[in-house]
Amino acid sequence: MGVDADLDHVALAAADTAPAMRFLTGTLAGTVRSGGQAFGFRPVQVLVGDITGGMKVELLEPWDTEHNDFLARFVARTGSGPHHMTFKVKNLDIALDAARAAGFTPVGIERSDPRWQEAFLHPSEAHGTVVQLAQTTEGTDRATWLAYVAANGAEGSPRWWVDPEPPAGPAAYLRRVVLGAPEPAALLPLYRGLLGGVEVAHADGTDLAWPGGGRVRIELRPDVPPGVDRLEVEGLAAPTNVVGTWFTPTKG
Repeated sequence: MGVDADLDHVALAAADTAPAMRFLTGTLAGTVRSGGQAFGFRPVQVLVGDITGGMKVELLEPWDTEHNDFLARFVARTGSGPHHMTFKVKNLDIALDAARAAGFTPVGIERSDPRWQEAFLHPSEAHGTVVQLAQTTEGTDRATWLAYVAANGAEGSPRWWVDPEPPAGPAAYLRRVVLGAPEPAALLPLYRGLLGGVEVAHADGTDLAWPGGGRVRIELRPDVPPGVDRLEVEGLAAPTNVVGTWFTPTKG
């Protein structure tokens, strides 16, 4: 049985996220939504889209590694690239019970902050990509936070990220995260079953869609390890690799 979940963002990790920030805000005309720093990492989120659609990309850099070096170890081991996808849930307890009932083993359960409670599904169970489940009091209404950012700038402090680039053109739209797998059907119990993605047919395949506009496409890729293959962007002229991640024009 699926949980009440919504795909919130895809996260990319790198020792230096400045090239990605410049690409997301300049080439793709993205909007910096929020940022900050925590034990072991510092994040910043960029909406690749506008009030009508698109998805958020979270950039992660290792930070304060003497207290927590999980992200530094990830970057050292795999290099820059996709790190996780975050699904916001209405109730983390219900989501954890559903995950266990479906045969998954949540790890990294953290309930100390009522504003942000989280757990993770390990990539060995999530077919190559860390899946974060998060219950949060943060507002999700896009119109509200876009109006706030327009009036006040990005939320969060300290402001550690490089200055955004002026947009090179109209807003582009991150339409989907494409996952490659040698057995695509094996991913459906997680993304369609547990996380409640709704199938939407397209000429080039089938997407799984969530209420906030997030979409995942699962493709047969026997030649590569399972996981995030690329991010498809409407309005991007040509494939571009940034911080170990392929951004490509939309296909269908």
